[in-house]
Amino acid sequence: MPFPKGDMRATRSDRTTSEAGTTISASRTRSTRGTRRNAAVVTGAAALLTPLALLAAAAPAGAADSGVWDRIAQCESGGDWAINTGNGYYGGLQFAASTWEAYGGTAYAATADGASREQQIAVATKVQAAQGWGAWPHCSVQAGASGGAPAVAEPEQQEQPRPQPRAEQRADRGGEQRQPVKRGDGNYTVRPGDTLSRIAAAHGTPWREVYEANRDVIGADPDVILPGQRLHV
Repeated sequence: MPFPKGDMRATRSDRTTSEAGTTISASRTRSTRGTRRNAAVVTGAAALLTPLALLAAAAPAGAADSGVWDRIAQCESGGDWAINTGNGYYGGLQFAASTWEAYGGTAYAATADGASREQQIAVATKVQAAQGWGAWPHCSVQAGASGGAPAVAEPEQQEQPRPQPRAEQRADRGGEQRQPVKRGDGNYTVRPGDTLSRIAAAHGTPWREVYEANRDVIGADPDVILPGQRLHV
């Protein structure tokens, strides 16, 4: 049965409304699915990051790597652990003498340039613990130093060389000589307290003439004469 025109409009309107309702419903469905999917991704990422964050929070600040002192020395002194240029700073890490002494370095050597690499690093570790890396403000940055200084074993103290006795220069001090003393056969016998210039003056002779006349007895140093030597005057 054909519908009246009025009914036909009503039917198109109802169809339009129905279609719109279907569209809105489909849109809401897609929106809900997208929200759930995004939430799942965020939740998964959070679950992954949480253990990493806990590990990072639990990890203590580490010490610098063991090569940091060599890098600082390379910057400070070109890596020369025995350097002494006369500028008041010594060794590979350029210690001032006062700092070296204050932190126990003189147990190894008078100044840092006389100590071994390991001994210098042992003292540097004490300095870093007290002053931080700022004790080497430029070169520690260049070396990438951070955290504490790497632990080092206490090095053994090296035996300090004993000072050699100085050769005596006056006849009254005498002493043992490495070479046998030549006595000579001159007319004057050297006595304790004598010097070549005093003997020459007493005989009215320039000391150089006395020395030249007795070079084979006195030797290369005119300041060294010994009691018992007989000189030609």
